[in-house]
Amino acid sequence: MLWKNNSTAKDTSSSNKGQLTESYAEQYLSEQGLTLIERNFHSRQGEIDLIMLDGPTYVFIEVKYRKSKKFGGAISAVPASKQKKVKHCITFYLHQSGLNEYNTPCRVDVIALEGDITQPDVTWLKNAF
Repeated sequence: MLWKNNSTAKDTSSSNKGQLTESYAEQYLSEQGLTLIERNFHSRQGEIDLIMLDGPTYVFIEVKYRKSKKFGGAISAVPASKQKKVKHCITFYLHQSGLNEYNTPCRVDVIALEGDITQPDVTWLKNAF
């Protein structure tokens, strides 16, 4: 995948890294056929990085980046406490959007990015939790 990145790895603050990795994940998923609905949806319970549609299914995506696999890598950076916050945030989003949480097809995916921030390795976990 060719990724358009206008910044260098040296000017990446923590929030910049988050924006870069979320943009990378969004582009990757768009190339896989998903359609963006919203980025960085906030509620009191937390934040959902990306909300996309995969056909009729709402996909709530947590994006994690780690430079290395040390200490478990990006996948291990989504602990149970974070999962709980994301689930509460999803419920809030569905209610706010007028969607029935029991009849709306949805899933939670994790995009784990590791390595060079300009060309990371991508692991896409569908139905992660």
